[in-house]
Amino acid sequence: MLAMRSKIVLACADGMDNIEIAAALRIHRDTVSKWRTRFVKLRLDGRMDEQRPGRPPSITLDQVEQVVVATLENTPKGATHWSRASMAERSGLSRSTIGRIWRDFGLRPHQAGTFKLSTDPLFVEKVVDVVGLYCNPPERAVVLCVDEKSQIQALDRSQPVLPMMPGMPERRTHDYVRNGITSLFAAFNVADGTVIGELHRQHRAAEFKKFLITIDKTVPAELDIHLICDNYGTHKTPAVKAWLSRHPRFHMHFTPTGSSWINQVERWFGFLTDQLIRRGVHKSVRALEKDIRDWIDQWNANPRPFVWKKTAEEILESLARYCRRISGAGH
Repeated sequence: MLAMRSKIVLACADGMDNIEIAAALRIHRDTVSKWRTRFVKLRLDGRMDEQRPGRPPSITLDQVEQVVVATLENTPKGATHWSRASMAERSGLSRSTIGRIWRDFGLRPHQAGTFKLSTDPLFVEKVVDVVGLYCNPPERAVVLCVDEKSQIQALDRSQPVLPMMPGMPERRTHDYVRNGITSLFAAFNVADGTVIGELHRQHRAAEFKKFLITIDKTVPAELDIHLICDNYGTHKTPAVKAWLSRHPRFHMHFTPTGSSWINQVERWFGFLTDQLIRRGVHKSVRALEKDIRDWIDQWNANPRPFVWKKTAEEILESLARYCRRISGAGH
């Protein structure tokens, strides 16, 4: 708007009349007349908007600050967190006003997240190793993120599920019948997103060794295999170590303790859970296993690799900043 007003003033200085200026700038001639008159009277200050009358704000900045500080630094008596009602009672403001202040400052007292910092003494080395495989994978090799989703339950509802209808979501009984469990061993290829999957009724080192054999048969013989695993005991038994020693193209890389977020197969497990397992209804383990195999086949028909964006240095610096933030949490 200020640029348009300046153009009007400059056109007036060139000797153009209001009709000519309005036509050239494609605006109404009353607009030209208004800002010509304002400039003649106030010179350059005339280009600025006048102060407009209005109702003064109903709350002061001090009141807003008090609500924000109290939300961040205090808790109400007899409760673990503030509600709009309790903060309104404390501050003397309305509930809707408290809600607006919280929205403006991104405060959500009713929500709480979780976190866990790894205590692995080799945390830095393992992060650098794993992220290095993501960002700079070795040549003539495949990088696989491996883990087990254990004890997947075949659940059947006690009564038939009522399908979704217009204006009404799908409904199911809160209780269910357990029909057995299975475990999925999966290897996620970080390069192309394909998955090698295998189901077993038990979750032991013997089953993990069988899965390693499956991987060995599936991956072309001319490629090295780099496996990213967690520190679960079945991955490090003498039998597994002996098998690996006889297959030198396998290279094991372990994630830091308590850091499953760095293993990409965990994200893939999340897709499987959301799209199949959480709301699935299965009358037998065999039916559950069939659905899992079908879902994996559909995924592999259109695989989607994940894009890893953060370097190891960025991850470590982010964690360092977080540690500095919480280091004084108890004071």
